[in-house]
Amino acid sequence: MKPIEPVRKTSLSVNEVKKYSPSLRLWHWANAIVISGSLITVLINSTITKGRPTAALIKNELQKAGAQVTADQARAASHALSDSVWDIHVYLGYMLAALLLFRLVIEYFQLADQKFIRSAKIIYTQFKTTKAKREQARNALLVKLIYAVFYLLLIIMVITGLFLAFEDALAAYKSIRHSIKQVHGFCMYLILAFIIVHLAGVFLAERKEESAGIVSDMINGGKNQL
Repeated sequence: MKPIEPVRKTSLSVNEVKKYSPSLRLWHWANAIVISGSLITVLINSTITKGRPTAALIKNELQKAGAQVTADQARAASHALSDSVWDIHVYLGYMLAALLLFRLVIEYFQLADQKFIRSAKIIYTQFKTTKAKREQARNALLVKLIYAVFYLLLIIMVITGLFLAFEDALAAYKSIRHSIKQVHGFCMYLILAFIIVHLAGVFLAERKEESAGIVSDMINGGKNQL
């Protein structure tokens, strides 16, 4: 009598396994919104609410309305307006820190094929061992390296940002505040550069038939990798 072999079952079919998990897609778009909002607050405070020009505008407009306003009062109003924008910047910074923690957590619970570190190792192995499609593997490896630098910048931005947000509680380290602020600002410019490169890369990739659908993949999950 022929023995009956057990049927192996899996909880997910091949078609149900996505290239990008829902949690990763959620992080990607939430992170994009928070970083964009943070950069906008910096832009506003460096242009619209910038010190002297804003104070002069407030003074002139109030005087036209018949109010008696001194230069000091106008500067105080301008400073208060700038502080309100920075408060929003700080709240967005807290959200960015939470999203970074969320990204580290989901990296641990991701499926093996969806883990950033694992996929980077696979691409590196392909680049080192295979001669076929060497250029494609090199480009993929370069993309991974750029993303690795981006994650490092996010970590530095969050750490320096939290230091500046809690500088009163870290009064013992007040001497390095200026250096921390410079690092924080410099990383902001590097992240802005990454965003420009990222958008340009997506635009160019979408024009290639074999790479088309990157944006839609990050929305609906993309094709399975199994």
